[in-house]
Amino acid sequence: MIKRLLRPNSSKRLSLIFLASAVAGMLLMLLTSPYSSAQTDQGAITGVVQDSTGAVITNADVTATNVDTGLALQTKSNSSGVFVFSPLKIGNYTVSASSKGFQTVSHENLHLDIQQRLNVTFTLQPGDVTETVRVDSEAPVLQTQDAAVRQVISTKEINDTPLNGRNWVYIAQLTNGVAPPFGNTRGSGSGDFVANGQRAEQNNFILDGVDNNTNLVDFLNGSSYIMRPPPDALSEFSLQTSNFSSEFGHSAGAVLQANLKSGTNQIHGDLWEYFRNTNLDAINWNAGLNAVVPPYHQNQFGMLVSGPVWIPKVYNGRNRTFWQYAGDYFFMPYSTNGLFTVPTAKQRTGDFSGIANAIYDPLSLAGGVNDVPIPRLR
Repeated sequence: MIKRLLRPNSSKRLSLIFLASAVAGMLLMLLTSPYSSAQTDQGAITGVVQDSTGAVITNADVTATNVDTGLALQTKSNSSGVFVFSPLKIGNYTVSASSKGFQTVSHENLHLDIQQRLNVTFTLQPGDVTETVRVDSEAPVLQTQDAAVRQVISTKEINDTPLNGRNWVYIAQLTNGVAPPFGNTRGSGSGDFVANGQRAEQNNFILDGVDNNTNLVDFLNGSSYIMRPPPDALSEFSLQTSNFSSEFGHSAGAVLQANLKSGTNQIHGDLWEYFRNTNLDAINWNAGLNAVVPPYHQNQFGMLVSGPVWIPKVYNGRNRTFWQYAGDYFFMPYSTNGLFTVPTAKQRTGDFSGIANAIYDPLSLAGGVNDVPIPRLR
């Protein structure tokens, strides 16, 4: 009865209304979600605002702007002249400070790494607020904000390192206090490593602040981690081997934190392919005199593309909402060759008279049996 009362296109209208409501709900969650979901994959920028005599300046306006996404955060210095931006997404930043009666000072080219607490000191000179002094900041020589022993591998180092199978976890084996697993143990073929003498299973893998460890022994892949994005999708990864924060109370080994790239206001991406084939291979030394190179074809390819969320006449996500897609694919059909011994035509009928060594019957232990009945061969 209800179906008869509905118009022919009523179901289509209901479907469109439901789809529009779902899209609006997703956009609402993206716009209203707090900026403090997971902090282990982020950092902080802190510092002091002072004048030329070293006296602190209270209630100064401090702004941190992400150069790639345009996101701007504002705060004020406290009674001690200290300001803090935490948690803060890793990336490239420009931080400026201003106060009434002083020139505006801007620190540019600041790069924030995973778990880094970057310290920036502002020295304001008397003058007009509209006057801006730009400071080209350099990376600090020594990290003095915490005692963690860490090494950060940037996206350039990840892409410039030759990687067999595009597995970037192997780069961790090049850092201090880290070595490959012993022999053919679990994880030896997946990039797992031992840190400071601990087992490979004692490492803690984190991806974008989310636990990336296997809960059970992975007999299929033999690795201690679950997800391994393609190298081009990573912005950087950090390896902490000692004195790391208590928030990483998972294992006794190292902490490997990987961070994915974020979309920016510009649509950009790349394509890649790595290959091996028969023409690039040589013959195995034990393959035989008349052996040829066996067919071997390995192709690994993928893509990375990202940009702002933009729906014409509906939503413009510049400086607010971004998207990214990354994927890789692996194909490797192959064959192998070798030198093998197979029975002759006479031996298949039970005639072993042509061999030099005597054959013993395992049932009667009689020697010199060169004519074996065919049923005994089955």
